[in-house]
Amino acid sequence: MFPIVHTRQLSDAVFEMGVLAPAIAAKVKAGQFLILRVAEGGERIPLTFSDWSAEDDWIRFIFMRVGKTTHQLSHMGVGDSLADVVGPLGVPTHTEGVGRVAVVGGGVGAAVAYPVARAMCEAGAEVTVILGARNKDLLILEDEFRALPLKDLVITTDDGSAGRKDLVTAPLKELCEAGALDHAMAIGPAIMMKFCAATTRDFGVPTTVSLNPIMVDGTGMCGACRVSVGGETKFGCVDGPDFDGHAVDFEELMSRQRVYVEEERLSDAEYHLECSCHT
Repeated sequence: MFPIVHTRQLSDAVFEMGVLAPAIAAKVKAGQFLILRVAEGGERIPLTFSDWSAEDDWIRFIFMRVGKTTHQLSHMGVGDSLADVVGPLGVPTHTEGVGRVAVVGGGVGAAVAYPVARAMCEAGAEVTVILGARNKDLLILEDEFRALPLKDLVITTDDGSAGRKDLVTAPLKELCEAGALDHAMAIGPAIMMKFCAATTRDFGVPTTVSLNPIMVDGTGMCGACRVSVGGETKFGCVDGPDFDGHAVDFEELMSRQRVYVEEERLSDAEYHLECSCHT
């Protein structure tokens, strides 16, 4: 069992949770992920580390309440325990020698962008972070990013309620046009990563994308995270989650994301019906 030692609600549907996991906390690196189960017999879901402390033995992750398991998670608190937490899994993000880099986090992707930006700062990179969300209420970890030694933090929102009224691709393009980037890292919804990669491609700026949104099983056995990268078949969980954004077949990726939509809807509906029957 893994005791929950921290919970925080970041927005209406986004939550942060920390658990005691000393063996995992001692080994985790930026960009890696974990797999958890709420209870015995429950669904296994992959989530990316958002923070950790090897000294204090805890790890943290951030999730959005969208389906049965994340609804269950959102109702747990300090003193409860998770049945299983496995990790760290996946290949760590490359942070050494990246020079001038833009780390772009869209929505909940900011949870992954934070440890990546921190690791790049620690490695001596010149880091500009671009955070995007639909509105100010959906922005997360702004204070944590501001505490990092960044060159700049640019915030965009679709409605202009915080920062610039723009998409994240606008400031990213401006950095490319100014010749101010040696590398870009995009983390967020698949459609956002697709357009970030399209933006930097025109300027020849190498771009890494994190394909954690397409993972299901997290071990390579289910095949749900299969994606074409440079014409070769890769698995997001075991070969990634980081890949060359200019080589990823995003149309195939986004099509694969929709495979289990109906099953996920039915599972969530059954869970809510069960909960209503017990109230």
